[in-house]
Amino acid sequence: MSAALPPHSLSVVVPLYNEEDNVAPLVKRVHEALAGYGNPWELVLVDDGSSDGTVDRALQAAREYGPHVRTVELTRNYKQTAAMQAGVDAARGDVIVTMDGDLQNDPIDIPRMVGRLLNEDLDLVAGWRKNRQDGLFLRKIPSKIANKLIARMTGVHLRDYGCSLKAFRGDVIRRVRLYGEMHRFIPAWLATVTTPRRIAQEPTTHHPRTAGVSKYGISRTFRVILDLIAVYFFMRFRARPGHFFGGIGLGLTAISGLVLTWLAWVKFGLGESIGGRPLLIVGIGGLIAGVHFITTGVLAELLARVYFESGAVRSYSARPEKPLAADEGWHA
Repeated sequence: MSAALPPHSLSVVVPLYNEEDNVAPLVKRVHEALAGYGNPWELVLVDDGSSDGTVDRALQAAREYGPHVRTVELTRNYKQTAAMQAGVDAARGDVIVTMDGDLQNDPIDIPRMVGRLLNEDLDLVAGWRKNRQDGLFLRKIPSKIANKLIARMTGVHLRDYGCSLKAFRGDVIRRVRLYGEMHRFIPAWLATVTTPRRIAQEPTTHHPRTAGVSKYGISRTFRVILDLIAVYFFMRFRARPGHFFGGIGLGLTAISGLVLTWLAWVKFGLGESIGGRPLLIVGIGGLIAGVHFITTGVLAELLARVYFESGAVRSYSARPEKPLAADEGWHA
């Protein structure tokens, strides 16, 4: 399939954390899957501050296979999102494919996904673990609920947001900065720089974990909910946060103004005492809260301007990598 593709270079990015037993078979499978690939490619292994021998196995694979196998070593454990961003920053390809390092994603799907990306002029082809090899109650059911909720709130309708196997156009994914735990919502974040019409999904192979320990648990469900609220706010109000906070503030101020106006009429028009009425406290409290929301909106607008005008801050720290020439370090 790759022989019929337009000329391009491919970077495969794999974040790793305590996966020493999976590094060697992973690199082997990638080479087997891309053995007949008709375009230059590289494999970028990102060690996310592993406490075992993961980085040593990665460096050993680079020595064994050649300079197209590269290792980015983070100085400590920054979690998966920062490790993925480090890999994207290090990748030099026109097309970037991300995948997990636990051997549950199968590299054999990479050429097919890249083919759809380029031939159908897409910006993202996301993997869909149609026959997912995970536990039903701890993984499958929470994931299915989360996928439907995310699709409904973000407008990007995918069946599987959690699959790490994804193929991106390099110039598009590089316009999105990943931090926190944003890797779960990459398609939604990508929709802030492209249209959902250029995002597709492709069924992929999924294997049960055979080595290492899973880094996920049921506790991530609560983090997903909090992250989803942040994604929804960012997608709707990223460039205009003042509209969100200011809208709430104006609403509270208007309601409080009506309450205080009515109390003023009761006091001065009807001559009744209002000092002991709970409605007076509600009106004053609502007015103060409304002013706070409005000022918060103004500050949020200032922060948004700083955010858009400065994009040089990174969410990780990595040891320097040996520089490569433009035509060096590719598997041809």
